[in-house]
Order: sequence, then C-alpha cells, then structure tokens
Amino acid sequence: MTTQHHFDVLIIGTGSAGLMNALQLSDNLSVALIAKDKILEGSSYYAQGGISAVLDEKDDFESHIADTLSTGVDLGNETAVRFMVEQAPSAIQALEKSGVVFTHKGSQYHLTTEGGHSNRRVAHVADKTGQSIQTNLLANVRNKTNITLFEGFIAIDLLTKNNQCYGAYVLNKSTNNVESFIAHKTIIATGGASKVYLYTSNPDTSTGDGIAMAYRSGGRIINMEFTQFHPTCLYHPHAKSFLISESLRGEGAKLILPTGEAFMHKYDKRGELAPRDIVARAIDSEMKTQGFDCVYLDISFKDKDWIQSHFPTIDKKCASFGIDISQDLIPVVPAAHYTCGGIQADINAHSNINSLYAIGEVAHTGVHGANRMASNSLLECIVFAKACANHINQQSLTLQHPEFDDWDASRASLSREKVMVTHLWDEVRRIMWNFVGIVRSNKRLHSAQMRLAQIQNEVDEYYRLYLISSDLIELRNLVETAQLIVKSAILRKESRGLHYNEDYPNTSHKAKDTII
Repeated sequence: MTTQHHFDVLIIGTGSAGLMNALQLSDNLSVALIAKDKILEGSSYYAQGGISAVLDEKDDFESHIADTLSTGVDLGNETAVRFMVEQAPSAIQALEKSGVVFTHKGSQYHLTTEGGHSNRRVAHVADKTGQSIQTNLLANVRNKTNITLFEGFIAIDLLTKNNQCYGAYVLNKSTNNVESFIAHKTIIATGGASKVYLYTSNPDTSTGDGIAMAYRSGGRIINMEFTQFHPTCLYHPHAKSFLISESLRGEGAKLILPTGEAFMHKYDKRGELAPRDIVARAIDSEMKTQGFDCVYLDISFKDKDWIQSHFPTIDKKCASFGIDISQDLIPVVPAAHYTCGGIQADINAHSNINSLYAIGEVAHTGVHGANRMASNSLLECIVFAKACANHINQQSLTLQHPEFDDWDASRASLSREKVMVTHLWDEVRRIMWNFVGIVRSNKRLHSAQMRLAQIQNEVDEYYRLYLISSDLIELRNLVETAQLIVKSAILRKESRGLHYNEDYPNTSHKAKDTII
C-alpha cells in the first residue's frame, strides 16, 4: 500500500523560490518541502551575480521597468514587470531579515551593473549571492515547526482530477518506494530545464521536471523557445558547469579572440554590456566562423587584491585550474543557462490548474519576455514566492480531496538495460545542442522534432515495463521538455530575443506569446 502524507501545502523544490515561499506561509499551515537531491543542490545556490533592485537615489522604478521590457524585446508583461520591480526593495529587506548581508560600500549598498541595465542596481554578496541567500533561508526554514523537509524525494506526476491539483506522486529515493503527498495547495518550484542541452551552467537537477509534470496534467506552457545561453561558462575539461559571472564584464572585463582582438563592438554599440542573447550569439558566431574552441575574458587590468575582494569564488576556482585571472586570460564558451518560458502563472503565481502554483524559473510570469535581464531571476523568485504565499494565506483551506489509486508497480520488473537510459539521455542533449541551440533553422528544428518523437516512444515503453527510478523520471521529463522547446521554436515564425532562426531572421511587428 502506498504511503500517504497529508499537508496543507506541498512545495516541490528547495531553491530560493521554494524556501522563501515556505517561510512566508502562515505558521498555522502544515507545509511539506521536498528536494529531489540535497536541499541546497540547485541553480539558486550557484547564482553568483546578485539580485536587481532600485536602491540608489539616482535610479528609479521606471528605468528598471524600461530596461527589463527592452531586454525582453517587447514580449514582457508590463503589469507583472512593474509588480516585480516595485516589490524589489522589500524583497531585499526580506532577505536581510533572514540573515543575508549584502556587500556595502561605506553605508550604501555596493551596486554593480550587468547586461541590459542602464544603472547600477545589482545588490550582491561578493560573488556568491545565491549561496548566501540559500544557506540563510534554509537556516530559517529549519527553525519553523510547521515545515517538514523531505530530502531525496523526486516528484513523478501531479495528482489531478477535473482540473484540480491535490498533490503529487513522489519517489522516495532512499527506499525506492512511491509515496503520495496529498495537499490543499501544490507549488511547483523545481527550477529550469537547461540540462536538456549538452553544455550548461546548471547543476544536474535542472531537468525540466515541473514543466513536464504540469504539461502532462493540462497545465498551460508558454514561450519555451526562449532558452538563455550564458555567454561565459569556464572552458576547461574539469570545470563542470562553472559560470564566469556577468559582473566581470560589468566591471570592465573585455571579451577577446585567441588572436588578441576585441570583437563585441562589431555586434553591438554596448559592447560587453549588451544583453546576453547578443553576446552569446556574437561568441557563437566568432567560434564557428573562425574555428575557435573558445574565446577569452580579460580582467587582468585589475590588481590581485581588488579581484580577490570582488570575485573571490571565481578567482579561487580559476586558480584551481592554474588560471591566475589577475594575469591570465579566462577561456569561456556559451552554455545553456536559463529557461525564460515555463508554466503560465499570474501575479499570484497561480496556474490554469486550480490549486496549482508555479514560482521561480519553472514559471512564466511574463517578467522576462524573450530574454531575461541579468539578476532579475533571483528577484522574480523572491517577489513571486511572497505573492504566492500571501495569496494562499488569505484562503480557507477546506477542500476535500478525492480518493487516488495506490501506485501500481505490480507489472513492472527491475531493469537490466540501464544503458538505455544513459544513452537516450545523452542523445537528447546532443540533439538539442546541435539542432536547437543558439542559432536555429527550420531543417534542424524538424529533424530534432522527428528524432525526439521516436525517443519519446522508446522512453514511454521503458517507463511501462520497468520499475521507476530517479534517472528514468528525469529522462522522461527531459524528453518531454525538449519536445516543448522544439515545438515552440517551430511555431515562432520570426527571430526575437533568445530565439534566432536563420529562415526567419527578422522580428515581426507584433509580439505574441507561444502557448502550448
């Protein structure tokens, strides 16, 4: 018999959005907070740059809103963007209340700038902002008696009937048993889907789980064609997924070719501070046309003490590979970094499925448009996590849940063909990198669509025959999410922001969302 857990609220995911949401929920609510890996193992923990907010008297909300909408290439939802920007200072205060100590310059915040920003408005904790936010939020969560943490529990599918969500089936990785989590409200905070690509800055957890689960349950998915490729991931055989923060370019670092030439001025008058889609395409173009394996980032004009003060994590990591960034060039390549599309969610983070919410990178609130502006992602996590909690706190949770069948594994057998899972996982990621990458074409997109459909059938058959495992759950979600990205990319008959199709190089006059 399937073990059942009953809670008022189920939160799937323990990144910044999930943890902040749990803290903002009423103490009178019982909350289950589940992490599919270690609680801190997710994209939030590795976020280096910071969180954008209007904190300087020379800056203002209208400028932050305009920059965000401009970077999003006219596809952002102005109402959602305004809400996020106006809530940003209180988001900073909420983080400080939880124990986060932002870097200061005297009595003022030390604010940096990144691509797309017209003012210095990125508050940070040196170059480990995400780590500080995550560890402090988690410490606060552990002190709350109404919150129960479940580590090593991976959600399989949502429990839904008649467009109402009642929780989820979840695999307990330590016992390999499937358990039911029944809840009045379910919040998906599972992060993005950049692991569908061969090269990514994301940790292994970013497999599109929440997006795939919501889609299978009838959730509306929007703008999945917009995957942001971070321009500068460290290029080294042993530097798995290590990001070189955009803040280096904000402080004057230059991108140069192996020949020593600067090149960004040829692509945009803003040079290194152009939005990420432009910088990533520029690097991709130079590498492909000239046959280079990577390009380089140069911040050697700054002295060692300054670098160690401002970028200690990057300095230490590069040094571990024999790169002294105060003297040496940093080899970098673009890598899949952020999913701008996702589960449609309103200003309260509610989806089109009753009692199902989505917060953080998994959600599409409309604040990123066709291209996310740097450091708006942590901001979105905190602002909409709070809005979601406030919405739930104001409701009476008296919903009666229907009976759900126990998880039936009686006809499944233990697989001796695990090589199938690893092979298909690798094939999906190579297809996406080669055919659905930074620059796309109709031919490559349709080729990807055909092969992914075949892989989907193979995965479905494997899923029916064999006992479920964490790897199989992730592969199933990876294939589903990859197909959503390809389908969305085929539907968009233009190039806009992060989506560039050689067969439709122009941007249409009317900006429209891609809805699946």
